[in-house]
Amino acid sequence: MTKTSDEAVLCARHINGFLSEHANSQEGRSSHTQKNYCDAMSLYLGFLEKEKGISSKSLRYSCFGREYIEEWLLWLATKRGCAPATCNNRLASIRSFLKYLGGKDISLLYLSGGASGIKRKKTPKKKVKGMSKEAVGALLSVIDVSTKAGRRDIALTVFMYGTATRIDEVLSLTIENLHLDAVKPYVTVIGKGGKIRSLYLPPKAVAHLKKYLEGFHEEEAEQSAYVFYSRNGGTHTKMSQTAVSKLLKKHASKAHSVCTEVPLDLHAHQLRHAKASHWLEDGMNIVQISFLLGHEKLQTTMVYLDITTEQEAKALATLEDENDRRLPKKWKNDKGGLAGFCGVRPLVP
Repeated sequence: MTKTSDEAVLCARHINGFLSEHANSQEGRSSHTQKNYCDAMSLYLGFLEKEKGISSKSLRYSCFGREYIEEWLLWLATKRGCAPATCNNRLASIRSFLKYLGGKDISLLYLSGGASGIKRKKTPKKKVKGMSKEAVGALLSVIDVSTKAGRRDIALTVFMYGTATRIDEVLSLTIENLHLDAVKPYVTVIGKGGKIRSLYLPPKAVAHLKKYLEGFHEEEAEQSAYVFYSRNGGTHTKMSQTAVSKLLKKHASKAHSVCTEVPLDLHAHQLRHAKASHWLEDGMNIVQISFLLGHEKLQTTMVYLDITTEQEAKALATLEDENDRRLPKKWKNDKGGLAGFCGVRPLVP
């Protein structure tokens, strides 16, 4: 029987370390990003095993060379029917692993360099469909707050719209992040890259949150408990994005009959986009909006809101008298094939 090489074992350990330790602890990566890393690696190892005949005994660092990765991307597009955007996401995950690998062994930096030279596929720009204030009002009006589930849904929806936070930021909130009894109530949000920002909570959001907490959390709730949690998993299990999507679509279906501007396929990101657009309509300057959205670069906000050159000049002009104004605070065995050898959960085809 052929013995597994030392290089194969080391390679498997690095893959496992990247997914089980690095991806979970570095830079406050979201659970969504962690899942992307795991899915991409599972697909890549599956490709190596099924298409290239690589086993746990023949795995080498050279299997992560540029030629292999380019062939894998072609396989994703042709054999699995992945869209360009999906292929780009998979590539980004593999690049992250190779960067991690280079940090562990400087002699392997060439792999990261090779992958960085692979061009991303062109993707059509998707414009987020906006919602008017009337549409948002219609959505909130159809939620039945006389029921326990309704009180949760209204608190969640008002919070998402009122703060324009990302869905993962909302679902990652714990009790200790809420400061509802402060003179000026606010919430501490942990955004992309583990960056923390503090956001003011509108009175309506505070009122709905307090009523929600009374019904869903004990008076002396654990500070580490999630604000919006899984009904089956309990207070220390996040409510899933799928569950949020389902409840939003349910209420959107009712609201659409009241206001046709409410999209039937409503998703959480549209509430974030709507609030950002409404802030701009109300005269808030673009730098403040950029901070509230958690964008690193101002240009990201410009593109996000689809601002034209003329609108950009007008938005930036609002800053002229605010230069001094401060922004708000803020190796396993080889069972299960190559993926199992590397400690990667196989992805169901």
